[in-house]
Amino acid sequence: MKPLPSPRLLMGPGPSSVTPGVLQAMARPPIGYLDPELFDLLNELRAGLRSLFATANSFTIPLTGTGMAGMECCLANLLEPGDEAVVGVMGFFGARIAEIAKKLGAEVTVVEGEWGRPIDPALFEKALQGRKQVKLLACVHAETSTGVFQTLQPVASLAKQYGALFAADTVTSLGGMAVDADINGIDAAWSGTQKCVGVPPGLSPITVSERAMNAAANRKTPQNHWFFDWQLLKNYFDGAHAYHHTVPVNLYYGLAQALHEIEAEGMQNRFERHHRCSSMLMNGLQELGLQPFAQEGCRLPTLNTVRIPASVADEAALRRRLLEEYGIEIGGGLGALKGQIWRIGTMGACADERSVLTLLAAMRTMLH
Repeated sequence: MKPLPSPRLLMGPGPSSVTPGVLQAMARPPIGYLDPELFDLLNELRAGLRSLFATANSFTIPLTGTGMAGMECCLANLLEPGDEAVVGVMGFFGARIAEIAKKLGAEVTVVEGEWGRPIDPALFEKALQGRKQVKLLACVHAETSTGVFQTLQPVASLAKQYGALFAADTVTSLGGMAVDADINGIDAAWSGTQKCVGVPPGLSPITVSERAMNAAANRKTPQNHWFFDWQLLKNYFDGAHAYHHTVPVNLYYGLAQALHEIEAEGMQNRFERHHRCSSMLMNGLQELGLQPFAQEGCRLPTLNTVRIPASVADEAALRRRLLEEYGIEIGGGLGALKGQIWRIGTMGACADERSVLTLLAAMRTMLH
C-alpha cells in the first residue's frame, strides 16, 4: 500500500485547507445517527448555518453530499416535468444547473452570459417576458469556473415580479462573502463546506424558504428522488427524527468547530480577510506579469482567475511541478476555458497572508 499523500497547501478552486482545530474536532469518536446528543449538535449547526446564509428559514440543513448534491436536491424538489425554468449561464456551473433541470423534465430557457462577466439583469427579464409561467429562475452567485460574482438582488426581484421561485448556487461564496438570503429574496440556495466554510468535502448546506417548501409539497407529480426528498429529510432533522440515512457525524464535528471559529472571527472580519488576501494575491500575480481574467468590479474575493501567459507552453506541467515540488495546488480552466486560465482560491484557512506569499514565491521561481 502506498503511503498517504503529503500535506498540501490547497489554493485551487476547492477543496481548501482546513484549520488544525477542525481536524482535531473530526478526530473525536463518532456517535449514532439517532443519538439525542447528535440532534442537540444538529440544532446548533442549523442555527450557525442560518447565520451564514443570513436567513430565518427553518429548513436549513447540512445535507450529506458535496455542493453538486445540494444543487440536485434543490432542483429535484422544485422542478417537475413540464415546468418552465430560466437559468443564467455565465460559466461551467450555470450550465450544470441547466443540465440537471433538463434531466428533471423542465423546459429550460438559458440566459447566456459572457464567461468572465456577470449577466445583465435585462437579459433575465427578456427571457421571463417570453415564457408562459416560469416556475424557477436560477443563477450562480459565485461562478467557480470564471471567478465572477452575480449580484443577486436584481435577479431575485425579477423572479418575484414574474411569480417565479429564485434559486442560487452559493458554493464559492458562503462563508467568504455575504449571501444575505432573506434580504436578496432567495427561495433555495445550496453550498459546500469544502470551500470558504473550512470543512473537508462531504456536506452541502442548503436553505429553503417556506414558499419553496410549499411549492415542493404541492407538486403535481410525485417526488422521484428518495434521498433528496425534502419532506423525508425534514422528518429526520425535525419532529420525531425518523431514520433517513447514516449521517457523517465526524464531518458534523468539523462543521461545528468551523462555525465556532467563524463566529469568533466575526462575519464582517471574515469577509474583509477574504477581500484583503485576494487583493494581495492579484497584485502579486500582476507584478509577475499575469493578467486578470474576470471583469474588474465583479471579481470574486474567494476564487481568483488569471490568464495563462504565452510564455508557458505546458500549463498543466507547471501546475504539476507546483504540486510536486512545493506542495501547492492551484486549478486549471474548466470547459471553454481549459488551458486558458488558472483558478486560485483564497478561501477559508487559505485566505491568509502566509499562504498568499508562499504561493507567490513559488510562482516567481517557476515563471522567472
